[in-house]
Amino acid sequence: MTSITTLLIANRGEIAIRVARTARQMGVATVAVFSDADRDSPHVRACDMAIGIGGLTPADSYLVADKIIEAARRAGAQAIHPGYGFLSENAGFAARVAAEGLVFVGPPASAIEAMGDKARARRRMAAAGIPVVPGYDGEDQSHDLLLSEAERIGFPIMIKASAGGGGRGMRRIDSAAAMPDALKGAASEAQKAFGDGRLILERAVIEPRHVEIQVFADRHGNVVHLGERDCSVQRRHQKVVEEAPSPALNPELRARMGEAAVAVAREIGYVGAGTVEFLLDRSGAFYFMEMNTRLQVEHPVTELVTGFDLVEWQLDVANGEPLPVVQDDIRLKGHAIEVRLCAEDPADDFLPRTGEVALWDPSRTVRADAALANGLTISPYYDSMLGKLIVHGTTREEAIEKLAHGLEATALLGVASNRDFLIRALRHPAFIAGDKVSTGFIAEHFPDNRARAAIPDCRAWALAAWLATAATSGAASWSASGDNSWRGWSNVLPLDQPWRLTWGGPAGLVDDATPGERRGHIAVGRDGATVTLDGVALVIAGRPPVAGEEATVRVDGAPVSLRFAWAGDDLWLKLGGHDFSFTPKSRISAVKAAAESGADGMLRAPMNGRVVSIAVAAGATVERGQMLMALEAMKMEHAIVAPRDGVLTSVSVAVGDQVSPGQIMAEIGD
Repeated sequence: MTSITTLLIANRGEIAIRVARTARQMGVATVAVFSDADRDSPHVRACDMAIGIGGLTPADSYLVADKIIEAARRAGAQAIHPGYGFLSENAGFAARVAAEGLVFVGPPASAIEAMGDKARARRRMAAAGIPVVPGYDGEDQSHDLLLSEAERIGFPIMIKASAGGGGRGMRRIDSAAAMPDALKGAASEAQKAFGDGRLILERAVIEPRHVEIQVFADRHGNVVHLGERDCSVQRRHQKVVEEAPSPALNPELRARMGEAAVAVAREIGYVGAGTVEFLLDRSGAFYFMEMNTRLQVEHPVTELVTGFDLVEWQLDVANGEPLPVVQDDIRLKGHAIEVRLCAEDPADDFLPRTGEVALWDPSRTVRADAALANGLTISPYYDSMLGKLIVHGTTREEAIEKLAHGLEATALLGVASNRDFLIRALRHPAFIAGDKVSTGFIAEHFPDNRARAAIPDCRAWALAAWLATAATSGAASWSASGDNSWRGWSNVLPLDQPWRLTWGGPAGLVDDATPGERRGHIAVGRDGATVTLDGVALVIAGRPPVAGEEATVRVDGAPVSLRFAWAGDDLWLKLGGHDFSFTPKSRISAVKAAAESGADGMLRAPMNGRVVSIAVAAGATVERGQMLMALEAMKMEHAIVAPRDGVLTSVSVAVGDQVSPGQIMAEIGD
């Protein structure tokens, strides 16, 4: 076995930084690869060497095996670590790496292939005595057969993509009437995501928990499990909160699930880090779902409760060394929780967002695995996950509060994120109780956009008016002293002036009770301001803060901690666990104002993305809410619907076009 001295990391972002950190501690040199979109990504600077592989999209960069192999050759690397996503579970890539005489830091290609097709994996596991959910996983994919199999299995039913996961191609269907359209949509989505439209049907397990077992195997026949992770809090079938151990498992159930996971790994001749995923029902019965043949996003919670560095184990196993422990040596200590910090708006159906990071400052009380920096552009080409925040506590209750507090202290401004939502999910009584959390947690407790929204109150509007009136948006606003970063105030008599702001929240939330625009007057003085809003005066007392720095002021006598930053024309304001963006009306162009109001009849792109389908041709009469086209952004498809009734007078984009926020895609007339 070749000793690894130089390691190429065939990935990007936080996982590349994570792997590089451990490799450096082990004395292994690291090589980063980067696309044209990632030239300034922090993972490029985190490695000892960086090689550009061109392209903007994954299909033109991180998914091109030839480019990865060539980069490894140029760098003199002996091994390739695939991270997660991209080529990490591509059996052909693993085989190619081995054929080139390089070490693939992962399982053999045969093990990846055994689990890569979910239908075949289900059949193999069932034959090996591993419990699987009743369903259909056959090769016959005829429409009529799938419909009849659904009737046999019984509703509700889950439709899943055979060739992949991550929530793509997945649907829950409650009636036979909905099956035809659901089958068509799931097959189309699976084909686009994985190049394979085959489907699996499974009986829907009601209110299941998603519990996965971390397994590890070496080349000497040793296999262990390192306990479980509970990943039940999900949106769009993608994990949001992960914890270890699961509050639903007792020692006996943990042992049985662990033994089943080890049996799965042995069945396919596994080597390295892998995760066996199960559904756990309310009775304590568990069912095999799939195996992820790579390191998981949520591996840090296992590291914190076991004390082991799983990347170090991966590199040692790749070097041919045996596992450092046997099963009886593994003990779980305390409780760990991880949340995924994503560039998305939970109050807008969790749609992804792009932008430029104006301020990133994670709390020192949490482990932050992220690839963020001030000035970094969040592109539309990759997953919306920006990083993970992880904590360890003596008890579950301690870990929950520690993580919620750490999220409150973390600043991420300039791009919309789910930070506020994560805090509220952690502090929800049902999550704290733990015993009844299921994969339906978000749908049950945060059922719609308004339930997930952070709405600015009068205090937030007043502070935004104060900052927008007095704080400049240029480089001076980052002045260490702040002496030259304020305008419009007087140390003699306060100057009274009007203010007008728009809130950057989702348009769907704006109504009479939640205005998207407010105005008033403000008198700014050296030690604060008086802001008039809807005829009510709010008094702000405090010295002007410096952009980016934390400050405490008083609003009508109550202390308020805040941070702010400018991102172009937009003022971003952090108030504890809430983030808001506002735009001073004087900075809004006529085009932007028209787009916000919809008065010009133009349908504009809400995000960076690629047009993947157009459902309605020019000249058609459309109704409000009708789907007109679909955009693909951050690995997900998003429906673009008509904002009002009318006639689609023109369509100015075509399938395959790349669009940017605000770009006109169509026009609706009367």
